[in-house]
Amino acid sequence: MNQQLSSFAARLRESINAGFQNEDFDAFALELFALQFKNNFAYRNICQARKLSPEIVEHWSQIPAVPTAAFKELELTSLEAQERTAVFHSSGTTGQKPSRHFHNAESLAVYEASLWRWFEQNFFQNPKSKIQNPKLILLTPPPDLVPHSSLVHMFETVRQKFGGASVFASRTEFLGKLAADGSWTLDFEATLATLSDSSKSKTQNPKLIFGTAFSFVHLLDFLAENDLRFQLPENSRVMETGGYKNRSRSLPKSELHAFITERLGVPRENIICEYGMSELSSQAYDLEIQNPESRIQNRSFHFPPWARVQIISPETNQEVRDGETGLIRVFDLANVFSVAAIQTEDLGVRRGDGFELIGRAQMVEPRGCSLMTA
Repeated sequence: MNQQLSSFAARLRESINAGFQNEDFDAFALELFALQFKNNFAYRNICQARKLSPEIVEHWSQIPAVPTAAFKELELTSLEAQERTAVFHSSGTTGQKPSRHFHNAESLAVYEASLWRWFEQNFFQNPKSKIQNPKLILLTPPPDLVPHSSLVHMFETVRQKFGGASVFASRTEFLGKLAADGSWTLDFEATLATLSDSSKSKTQNPKLIFGTAFSFVHLLDFLAENDLRFQLPENSRVMETGGYKNRSRSLPKSELHAFITERLGVPRENIICEYGMSELSSQAYDLEIQNPESRIQNRSFHFPPWARVQIISPETNQEVRDGETGLIRVFDLANVFSVAAIQTEDLGVRRGDGFELIGRAQMVEPRGCSLMTA
């Protein structure tokens, strides 16, 4: 194990748990870039092809970003083969070659510290939330069925945190299962029983329902077909994430959220969106921002302080101005043992230090040597 990277991972995890300071980001990022340039062979080749090195880069925004497609072609890791204890694959359509993000115990410890601190801040530290003793409902298969899913690992980490905290209800359920072709589906009978159980109790604890957008469509279509509606307890929350990937019919986000409110009784302000991917170790959550003058509400994603986002023009490779559209680029310090700077294929509108998610860019996937100069 590389002791320099291990030491960095320990310091970063301590800083995240203590409350990461924004002013520390640049120093952490430049230090990590130097370590990854030294220890990540595939990443060093990409940087050298672009004629960039730690001696040249002076600010975190100059650190070379790797396209997510590169994780399909290259082993972008500082971990030796015998050190890798887990690997997260990107989701996608059947037969598509997945990305590979390798982990060991130390990198997973950073990943879990990052995801829990930001999740906790977005879900529980808002004084208006008043969430007490919630029940966690997960619309995905359990981790033993999908060991390479970073999303399910995230849900399992949250589940374990719930179970170890006395203020949370310990009962949680994974309600997804695998179809014969390996796709995700729902156990509708178990889901209905779980949604219904609060009505049988005098004490109705809030419910937190987490799932992919396509899982919610499957559930909501089933409820509509059977003319079923629920009014979940006050302060219940829904978190939806991910796209549809041809696994269900697609809905505009506003329509999906209206459908959730109609069938589950969860108001719009209690529906939160998560943005993450297998190549990252940190997640972004959207916040509802209201313009006092126009009273128009916009949703804006924000990463935690140990990550930064840029919206990049594909024509100029420069950051766009506020309100303009470009490709989402993320600098995630929690990616200690892989690559911190990730160029996604997603389009977003710059909203201050956050972004509004537009969707997937229509681009030809780069292959082979084209990855070196992307």
